[in-house]
Amino acid sequence: MKAILTPKQLETLRQLDACTLANAIESFHKRLCNEGFADNSVHCLFPHLTPMLGYAATVKIRGSAPPTADSRYPDRTDWWDYILSLPAPRVVVVQDVATKAGLGSLLGVVHVNILRALGCAGAVTNGAVRDLPAAEKLGFQLFAGSISVSHAYVHIVEFGTPVEIGGLKIESGDLLHGDLHGVQSIPSAIAGEIPLAAAEIIAREHELITLCQSKDFSIEKLRAAIAKDRP
Repeated sequence: MKAILTPKQLETLRQLDACTLANAIESFHKRLCNEGFADNSVHCLFPHLTPMLGYAATVKIRGSAPPTADSRYPDRTDWWDYILSLPAPRVVVVQDVATKAGLGSLLGVVHVNILRALGCAGAVTNGAVRDLPAAEKLGFQLFAGSISVSHAYVHIVEFGTPVEIGGLKIESGDLLHGDLHGVQSIPSAIAGEIPLAAAEIIAREHELITLCQSKDFSIEKLRAAIAKDRP
């Protein structure tokens, strides 16, 4: 069972920018520095929105192949119950497992409004999204591999199982953070300790930046300031 944070802890994490958060996570040496985040195949579509934070609700879809027995796939609503079984806030994570990922989009104006009503702060997908103005107006953050005009033959294959988006492996209930820099997961074991580590990193960076912008700057002072941070 993953640790559930308090609303105050969640809000403190959400307010961190992704780069500071990544630096703070690295300081605990719980995972490799080249792991834990989605690569640049996944793009933040609304970089001006505030950071997104939530527990992952995982879904797998396909969208390129038409059904063999009928003209359309049946709509599913059972995955909504799954989303609500997770603590809020939530982030829907959609892996398009089709051979041609992103041909059609699950996430459009209707689903974005449904997901927001279900306590979701945003969505992450290796596939496509559409109806961008509607999502932006709601403040619903989207991270996607592409944009599409159509839903094509998109249908849900399964939900609640592990997915992989942009090289980031995500399990149901993982805590995710995203902003204009990208999406990353937050290890449950250290989530509560990250804000203090982030504050210390921000303070050290501020000291170095202030020195670099000072009229009294010198290489010697810079080396001395950096040496203080070394164990």
